[in-house]
Amino acid sequence: MWDPVTGFEYPEIWQEKCQSPESLADVARGLCVLTASGTVLRRGYTTGTTAAAACKAAILSLHTDVSSVRIMIPCGLGVDVPVAGSHGTARCKKFAGDYPSDATANVEFVAKATPEKSGISLVPGNGIGIFVRDTPRFSKGTPAINPAPLACILQSMLEALNAISLKGVTVSLSVPSGRAVAKTTLNPRVGIEGGISVLGTTGLVEPWDDHMTESVIDRIRASERVVLTTGRTGLRYARLKYPDHDIVLVGSGIHEALAAARGEVILFGLPALILNYVKPDFLKGTSFSTIEEMSISPVFPDRTNSALVEFKREHPSIHVVIVNRDGNVIGETI
Repeated sequence: MWDPVTGFEYPEIWQEKCQSPESLADVARGLCVLTASGTVLRRGYTTGTTAAAACKAAILSLHTDVSSVRIMIPCGLGVDVPVAGSHGTARCKKFAGDYPSDATANVEFVAKATPEKSGISLVPGNGIGIFVRDTPRFSKGTPAINPAPLACILQSMLEALNAISLKGVTVSLSVPSGRAVAKTTLNPRVGIEGGISVLGTTGLVEPWDDHMTESVIDRIRASERVVLTTGRTGLRYARLKYPDHDIVLVGSGIHEALAAARGEVILFGLPALILNYVKPDFLKGTSFSTIEEMSISPVFPDRTNSALVEFKREHPSIHVVIVNRDGNVIGETI
């Protein structure tokens, strides 16, 4: 049995340990993950998936009341999301699954649809963050909606438009509690103010609790050739670059993952988490607030190389490869 989200093949012994075999169907569909102990954990929905569901439901509710919508999420799966839509207004609460520390759990998105003569327009409103300074990917004043979820939202709106034979629509999207919730996230630190971000590379939230950590550690311990990645972008490019290795997503749990690895190991991914691990004071003495912002400055290559040389001297069995969002290598230990 394979996980359709990550491509990981679940060992048969994990399936045999499962105390609720009926839940394995949801594992096969990608809605849940199976751990080494046999425990099944539910994935949640990202803010992007939640926003897409609210927008689609708002449009459909111009025609009839809506209680659920099907969303094709960025990883290619179709999910049915509960909503409450009527007379052009829809509400959708973010489902966190079995991720106990999700800061945006149960956050409600509200979408209001207005028919137009033609075209599709999305208007981000109250509670959705705004970039207050330029970053490598976003300009000052841009709503904090990442490309993958934005594409999902617009596609979902188009599907709804076609379903009710409407020629055009404007949807206003808001998060009433977004401003307050954002204060508990990293948004202020990365230059986003006024609300939460609309995120979601896959459309699903991983249940990163203690059970999942044990499962990941088990995979790392069992591997003879392992690449540890810190995020979805790294996961994708690592599979292309190292097809004969076991690719394991560890997020920010780099320390625990490296401690479990045997022999030589590759640490692969975008700069932020890796450089924060390699050199915790990487930004000290600079004018930059984030590593992503520094990554486009002239000082970044030399500073990165210096940090990697020092790290390799102290940890010769760890091969570090840092890539940008296009998959190009921008730093590597030799």
